Amino acid sequence: MANLVIDIGNTYTKIAVFGHEKVLHTSHYTTAGAETLFKLIDEYKINKGIISSVKKESESWLSALEERINLKYFNTEITAGVSNQYKTPKTLGPDRLAAIIGANKLYPGKNTLVIDAGTCITYDWIDSGGNYFGGSISPGLKMRYKALNYYTGNLPLISADATFDDTYGSDTTTSIRSGVQNGIKYELTGFIKSYQNNETELNIVLCGGDSIFFDTLLKNSIFAPYIKNEPYLVLKGLNAAITNNND
Repeated sequence: MANLVIDIGNTYTKIAVFGHEKVLHTSHYTTAGAETLFKLIDEYKINKGIISSVKKESESWLSALEERINLKYFNTEITAGVSNQYKTPKTLGPDRLAAIIGANKLYPGKNTLVIDAGTCITYDWIDSGGNYFGGSISPGLKMRYKALNYYTGNLPLISADATFDDTYGSDTTTSIRSGVQNGIKYELTGFIKSYQNNETELNIVLCGGDSIFFDTLLKNSIFAPYIKNEPYLVLKGLNAAITNNND
C-alpha cells in the first residue's frame, strides 16, 4: 500500500505518492481537484494520506477525499522524533516543521541548516540531537522582484535570470537583477557562515520551488561542495510524519 502526501503552499499544491520511503509520483498544481487525487488513489492503491496547508480556508475536495482514504492533518503536535522547542509552536508554518522532520529523517545525528526557497525564504536549523529551536523568514525571489515594481513608480517588473553573474548592473534591468539576486546570494552566504561559526560540521540542505536557482547562485561559493539539493524535502518530511507517527 502507498501513502498520499499533499502539501498546500502559498503558490502551489504539491502532491506525492510514497511506497514506504520511495517517491513513486510527484506533481504540482495551482489548484488540485478531487478527480486528480482519486486517479492516484486507484492507480497506486493508496489507503492513507497526510495533508499540510499554510492556508486557512479548506479545499472543496477534502470531504470527498476523507471518504476514500484514512486522512491525517499535519500539525505542530506531530513531530516524528524531532524535539520542537519553538516558543510559539501554533504559529510555526507546517512547511517549516515538515522540512525539519525531513532533514532529521535523511540526516539523523547531524547538524543541518534547511533553506527552503519558496514564496518566502526560510532558514531553519536542527541540531545533531534532533532539537529544533527556530529560524528566519525573509521575502522570496519572486516576491522581491514584485515588491520593487509595486512599491515604486518607475521600476519595471522583471523576472529572474539564472545566467546573470555580474557584481553590479549597467542599466535599470540589470541593476534590479544585481540587487535582488546578489542580495539573496549575500544573504544566503551570510546565514550559512553564521551557522558554521557555531557548528563546523554543518549539513546545508536546499529545498523549495527555487532551490535549483539558489543552487546556481551559490555554485561558485566556498559553501557549494557542502550543499545538498532535496527538492522533495517537505514531502519526505510529511511522509515520515505519517509513517513514524509515534507521538
